[in-house]
Amino acid sequence: MRTALTELAGVRHPLVQTGMGWVAGPRLVSATAQAGALGILASATMTVDQLRSAVREVKSRTDAPFGVNLRADAGDAAERVRVIVDEGVRVASFALAPSRDLIARLKDAGVVVIPSVGARRHAEKVAAWGADAVLVQGGEGGGHTGDIATTVLLPQVVDAVDIPVIAAGGFHDGRGLVAALAYGAAGIAMGTRFLLTSDSTVPDAVKAAYLSATVKDVTVTTKVDGLPHRMLRTELVDSLERSGRAAALLRAVRHAAVFRRESGLSWAQMVRDGLAMKHGRELTWSQVLLAANTPLLLKASMVEGRTDLGVMAAGQVAGLIDDLPSCAELVDRVMAEAHATLRALPLTG
Repeated sequence: MRTALTELAGVRHPLVQTGMGWVAGPRLVSATAQAGALGILASATMTVDQLRSAVREVKSRTDAPFGVNLRADAGDAAERVRVIVDEGVRVASFALAPSRDLIARLKDAGVVVIPSVGARRHAEKVAAWGADAVLVQGGEGGGHTGDIATTVLLPQVVDAVDIPVIAAGGFHDGRGLVAALAYGAAGIAMGTRFLLTSDSTVPDAVKAAYLSATVKDVTVTTKVDGLPHRMLRTELVDSLERSGRAAALLRAVRHAAVFRRESGLSWAQMVRDGLAMKHGRELTWSQVLLAANTPLLLKASMVEGRTDLGVMAAGQVAGLIDDLPSCAELVDRVMAEAHATLRALPLTG
């Protein structure tokens, strides 16, 4: 199935595996790429050296195109861009809008730039700055999310920009792909669905928690890092929502210290990143400090398998998923369902 996305990224299928922190590592990304979809390596939870090593590992596993997800507001964003350019990575994706200069630098090096957005005005801005495509996530999506449904946000963005639009938030099968194409999207991006594959390195206990969840077990909370965050409802999430501000701030400071050691960032770099985050998202300093919770709480579940100590970001589709196919099986299934859905459309005349 050829679309503007497959032409732009050089992949066989209009499917994207999103850059989930602690989840989208070399094994998942290379399996996705090998299956013909666009795998995105998550770099925000890696040092620059770890990123370069991870990129090289993906390249050792597959010759297929793949991408790297970056934090545009990170203090070492320029170093990470250098890794992408030096290593010949095909796509750079961003959770926050990159600057005009950063987009230009990547495009000059032949890298495809695909920012993620949650509002039409953000899509218009990055399109005007030269982005090659835009990934738009509706409120159904996992992790940091908005409150506008994909079915409302997607057509708004498609009508507003003249670059390819990738739909995210609420997708897990071929029917969803066909629906997104009908809205004018060039493909779909999926996070939770790729997390729940046999190629994902997420511990079995965590995968089991996702598979047992119903759609009502997925909630949105601001208690983890001060921003709306969609995740599985657990006893930990309930306790976070009951905790007071002082306890939350103390926990955030403690986690910030741990993350500083693991990430290799200095306190000065973390402060600069905090300032960038505060300005870019108009957060209070309390919210910036609370953001220190996220990396460590996600790592506790996604790496260490501690469903009691970690949070589990999840799209609402988690309640519809009940198996763990390989990436190859998943991609083949989604595409087969899409073609079958198109053939079965009750068209007349």
